[in-house]
Amino acid sequence: MDGQGLNEPGVSETHAFPLLPYSYVVGQDALRRALEIAHVLPAVGGVLVSGERGTAKSTTVRAFARMMYGDLPVTLPINATDDRVLGGWQIDALMRGESRPQPGLLESANGRLLYIDEVNLLDDHVVNIILDVVSTGLLVVQRDGLDRPEVPVSFTLVGTMNPEEGGLRPQLLDRFGLLVPVRAELDLRVRRDILMTALRFDEERTRPDSAWLERGADLDRERREVIETARAAVADVRLTEDIASLCARIAAEFEVAGHRGEIVMAQATRARAALDGRSEIAPDDVRAVAPHAIMHRRPEAAYGEGIEWTDKDDERLGRLLAEG
Repeated sequence: MDGQGLNEPGVSETHAFPLLPYSYVVGQDALRRALEIAHVLPAVGGVLVSGERGTAKSTTVRAFARMMYGDLPVTLPINATDDRVLGGWQIDALMRGESRPQPGLLESANGRLLYIDEVNLLDDHVVNIILDVVSTGLLVVQRDGLDRPEVPVSFTLVGTMNPEEGGLRPQLLDRFGLLVPVRAELDLRVRRDILMTALRFDEERTRPDSAWLERGADLDRERREVIETARAAVADVRLTEDIASLCARIAAEFEVAGHRGEIVMAQATRARAALDGRSEIAPDDVRAVAPHAIMHRRPEAAYGEGIEWTDKDDERLGRLLAEG
């Protein structure tokens, strides 16, 4: 996104649509970094967030969208029909005997963030359509007498799910670039900070001239500038043969299905380096993104077992990195 059409949120808009500033979100560091990576380099392929209820998944995603695009994300409901997703005909116009196309949610999300809450409860057919558009960058509508030319669309796709309510088929899991598991914080200090921030926000959101919210808006503008600068610079971050070999080796050692895992891993390392203001990728970049690129592409996911990254996995990854 080049910034065209961006509505920069100010304090008055924050009060009109009360939302915790992204910079005030406590914890969720892995999710925040994944969202930023997916924005910096859309080729990563979006983010799937898996976790129990009450872990601020939706809060973080909405705060990120508000910071980056000046508005809440385009949200796809779980009962969405094909015409709502792809577009169809304007019903009121049809009743007058006129044929007028009605853009769908995918076009509405162009240049923004498309958010699917409880993506695991969405019809697999609809999920496939969305992921195909993410992969190709083209929306093709040929249905119900509506035959439109290919429409270029680009958006950051984010899905959230509670694994207790069912999972996604491995074929669909694989199509999401990064997976971020989130859990309730166990650190008492972090839990305290979450509580204090939530209570503070409830108080400040009712004040028309909240200095606290204004400071949050300022911090969000600063962070957005960093992210947009990284997006402009990521093309200059080149993947060396050594890093490419390392990504391929990690994917092979963890028995990742197909080759999408190492591709996503490599792209995500480029975005991470750009976010840190670097033009060279370091092994630490690989260590940081590898779990999120491969954990949902391992054999365990195909057999319906829990998707997680254990201490043993981390030790194994550490050995591979040490071996070079």
